[in-house]
Amino acid sequence: MAKKEDTYKSALHEQDGVESPDILNSNSAKNIKAKRRKQPSADELVKGITKGNITDLSRAITLVESTNLEHTKKAHNIITACLPFANNSIRIGITGVPGVGKSTFIEALGSYLTGKGKKVAVLAVDPSSTLSRGSILGDKTRMEDLVKDKNAFIRPSPSGNSLGGVARKTRETIILCEAAGFDTIIIETVGVGQSETAVHSMVDFFLLLKLAGAGDELQGIKRGIIEMADAIVINKADGDNLKAAKSAKVEFNRALHLYPEKESGWSPKVSLCSALKKEGISDVWDIVESYIETTTSNSYFEHRRNDQNKFWLLQTIEERLKSDFYNSPKIKSELKAQIELIEAGKTTPFAAADYLLGLSN
Repeated sequence: MAKKEDTYKSALHEQDGVESPDILNSNSAKNIKAKRRKQPSADELVKGITKGNITDLSRAITLVESTNLEHTKKAHNIITACLPFANNSIRIGITGVPGVGKSTFIEALGSYLTGKGKKVAVLAVDPSSTLSRGSILGDKTRMEDLVKDKNAFIRPSPSGNSLGGVARKTRETIILCEAAGFDTIIIETVGVGQSETAVHSMVDFFLLLKLAGAGDELQGIKRGIIEMADAIVINKADGDNLKAAKSAKVEFNRALHLYPEKESGWSPKVSLCSALKKEGISDVWDIVESYIETTTSNSYFEHRRNDQNKFWLLQTIEERLKSDFYNSPKIKSELKAQIELIEAGKTTPFAAADYLLGLSN
């Protein structure tokens, strides 16, 4: 008996090519090339973004991430024009060690939310190689179903050399996504270094994904990442791992009682889920909604947003000063000379730094 052909096509499926016509009108070809070369203005992009045009949103984010000076100026104008349409979403940060199932969980949560009529933007930060500076940016492949959802937008970005692996312009991207009408912004960290701290400074709700039986249950009694979490979700709570997951939940609940009460007045919750089987996802969202209700009623939500804006101000100043310093022609020239002196043992790194900083005054 012949096997029935498998009709399932993954995101890696290669579509059949399209043959070029034998005859192509030369004028049509010129018009197409002209349109491709023409770049939309900042006003045109803002108009498209506020109408929910995903192509214009993607173009604007590319400008935001660019280090080109002209692109930076254009991006600044776009962000300024989009500000009146921002700050109308729930921002959720999700972290966890590699292998915990962040992408599967985000896809399950995103699909659940779009099913409830919400518009979800996923900003996934991929770690960049310290050698090649490249990133895989494979989140769209891992979220096969969500990427096809018309009410979802997935934007993978390289972490570059920014602190903790958080994409340098994630904060500005949040504003653009909110202006495009996305009411739920999910930020996925790379799960290493200090990316959690950086993401915590730009979201309303911080969720930590954990695995049972991975030897990290005792981390619950340590300060740090656990202390920042508004909820701990133990993923892969299914099959033979369900018993261990339930045991881990008890341990984390006990550990959380050792911490002082949060300024928000919120008591962190521990929940179980199986992202693969899409079980427990609604419970996680109930926790998020309960947190938003609690912090909105006691005014902590607005207070935290204001504190974050102050933090972003200081971070932006630091980034701008650093950029201006290294892009100065005088510094570029003298930096090379000072490095040669250090290698020759004629000066110290500290003396060289004092000298270079003095030139920038």
